[in-house]
Order: sequence, then C-alpha cells, then structure tokens
Amino acid sequence: MPEFKHNGKSYNNGVELALDLIGGKWKMPILWRIKEKPKRYGEIKRSLPRTSHKMLAQQLQELEKEGFIKRKVFPTVPPAVEYSITAKGQQTIPVIEALRDFGEKIRKGGNRKGTDEKKT
Repeated sequence: MPEFKHNGKSYNNGVELALDLIGGKWKMPILWRIKEKPKRYGEIKRSLPRTSHKMLAQQLQELEKEGFIKRKVFPTVPPAVEYSITAKGQQTIPVIEALRDFGEKIRKGGNRKGTDEKKT
C-alpha cells in the first residue's frame, strides 16, 4: 500500500492510522465507558483511577478532535461537562470488543504457544 496522509501525518497502512487514532492505553477504555450513555468527566475519571487528570483531558480532547466523541458543556457553576460517543465512535466498538475478547482469551491461558498445534 502506498504511503498516505491523514490530517498532515503520513501513514503506511490503515492499521497504523487506526492505532494512532484510538490506540494507546486510555482511548479505547474511554470509548468503551461511554458507548451506551453519556458520562460526565468525573464519572469517567472515577472509572479509570490510574489515569491522571492531565492524561484523561488530553485523550478526551484528541478523541473529540477526531470526531469519536462529543463534548457538551452545561451552563452551571462550576461548568459541568458531559461526553458522549458519536456515530464515528460507535464504529470502534466492534474493534474494541474483538481486542477485549482476544485479551481475555490470553488472560485465561488460551492459545499458549504450542497448545493449538496438532500432535503428529
């Protein structure tokens, strides 16, 4: 596949682009948590206790910039912010589900080296 550009960055293939957009430690968990209903920042933060506020804010901004989530600000004091998944973001859910299933299979000891090979 020839090299291509997306938002000014060069990529060699679609997997590389997809991983850049939703890869990393926190983007997929964020999308997973808001897949069914919008959540406020604090709810997301509580469900991801090992992420820092700075990292969570950055990941949310990147997901919003790419159109995977939308941010709604409520005119309260202090302002309340709610995040919801977009139609584009919903397209990532089957991918995340497949990765979750794969990870669970590995975690439970499935597909260890040599276990799927036939003995001759």
